Amino acid sequence: MIKVVFIVASVFLLQGCITKIVTVPVKVAYKTTKGVVKGTAAVVGAIIPDGEEDSSKEQDKQSKE
Repeated sequence: MIKVVFIVASVFLLQGCITKIVTVPVKVAYKTTKGVVKGTAAVVGAIIPDGEEDSSKEQDKQSKE
């Protein structure tokens, strides 16, 4: 019975430490992945234009007619 009380008390006392150990690497991985995805999207957008300029020129021509 004393072991169970000791384990439960340890869980409550170490809960903050365990949360830090788990969340810090997850946050770092998230921020790193987010930066890589943004960089990749920018490079792909620069290499493969999406044609927004062309479509806006066509809309201007249609509105003038």
